[in-house]
Amino acid sequence: MPPASLALPPEAITCTDHPWLGQLRTLSSRWSPRCPSFPFGKAFLPTLTLMSLSLVSNAYLDEQSAKIQSKPVPWEGYQRAGLVTTDELTLLKKVDRQPKAKIDSILLSDGQSYALLYLRLLSKLQRIDTMQCILVYIADALLDHDERIPLFTRAFETDPELPYGALLRALDVQDDIVQLKTAQILAVFLSSETTPIVPSILHPFLNTLSSFLTPSFPHKRDLAVQCLEALLPRCEVRKAVWGIPQIIQGLVDIIKHKPGPQMCYQIAFCLWLLTFEQEIAEEINKKYDIIPLLTDVAKEAVKEKVIRVIVATFRGLVTKAPAANLPAMLVAQLLPFVKNLSARKWGDEDIVEDVQFLRDELSARFESLTTYDEYSSELQSGHLSWTPVHESDMFWKENATKLNDNNFQQLKVLVELLKNSQDPLALGVASHDIGQYVKHYPQGKKILTDLGAKTRVMELMSHNDNDVRYHALISVQRLVSHPWTST
Repeated sequence: MPPASLALPPEAITCTDHPWLGQLRTLSSRWSPRCPSFPFGKAFLPTLTLMSLSLVSNAYLDEQSAKIQSKPVPWEGYQRAGLVTTDELTLLKKVDRQPKAKIDSILLSDGQSYALLYLRLLSKLQRIDTMQCILVYIADALLDHDERIPLFTRAFETDPELPYGALLRALDVQDDIVQLKTAQILAVFLSSETTPIVPSILHPFLNTLSSFLTPSFPHKRDLAVQCLEALLPRCEVRKAVWGIPQIIQGLVDIIKHKPGPQMCYQIAFCLWLLTFEQEIAEEINKKYDIIPLLTDVAKEAVKEKVIRVIVATFRGLVTKAPAANLPAMLVAQLLPFVKNLSARKWGDEDIVEDVQFLRDELSARFESLTTYDEYSSELQSGHLSWTPVHESDMFWKENATKLNDNNFQQLKVLVELLKNSQDPLALGVASHDIGQYVKHYPQGKKILTDLGAKTRVMELMSHNDNDVRYHALISVQRLVSHPWTST
């Protein structure tokens, strides 16, 4: 379930598309990605609220903003150079380095003039330190005053280039503070839009966020995740993000490196939002292997909120695309984990409901599996391990030829794993399975050679893992010890 206080624009999500959204409760408070937990309820009505700037920030950015506020800006010099008009200088002097209470009073009576002033200055002034100052002015005007957001977003009524033309140009400036402050402001503005965001604005911003998601820039990475949290409730953003693999891979890479519980929660929340889309729910695990990853995160999680959002993600995946995701969940040993979760005491009834749902769905799927279904599920997941079917001679005697069905579809999957996996366990099991297939279906030797499996198994005989070398040797012996027979 999503946070109950998360209010979504009407075009973002519809209850009919997502059955579990009926469990949400509309609250007057705003969802905070930094809140320690979130409640769930029983009713949902998508409504538009404004994203608070304080929810898209970090300590580094706050510290740098405070330093910028203390520096003087030579506005008179800009006026003498003809870059600032006399009227603009008059407005600037009223707020420049003034106490917040005084500035708030001025903005209360003349907020629209200052919104246009700041955006116009951002458009025409190019000095880095001055751009930093203007962006801090904008952010300070928005801080704790979400009602001022429309003063900026409606600036296009006066100048069609504003606000986004000025902000997108600032986003391209090669300065970390300018980029971070601009991203912060853009996330707030875009998340408040009442109509779908046009691609010419959305895509450049998302491309910049994708560049932030690298280990080299922790401050940028942190802010990028928050920006995505703010924007992904919108349908057009989810679809656009799905078209930028670097963003999804960036989120997955962060969580693979076991960040703290807050970052785990925020990334899991982003993934949960992404799975609202049917196509994404069907494909995300195939492309990014998130089910075993999130299962491991949930197993190690200390914070309840991390488990809660991951369980909600799994429920969404099962609801939207059961055929695509249930097999991978079984292979990831999610069933015993959710059985364990169901025995715990939870303070929120909705997590109990989610866990029960997953337990019932996974149990029903597990009970209907034949041994070959189990093997096929494991094969499709890409996570081979020494489950009993691999070492059962009876299993291979009865099922080896089933790998030939549908133009050798399952055999091709096995060979692709053999070629592409970097996991020594999977390589050892795949090498073993190739040997078992040939043992019980000698005619398949030529097919394996044509698929490149023979060459690959011979390469694995020199692998640095002992088990991989052993099983590769056995398979090679079986591949060369029988007469060739064409199918």
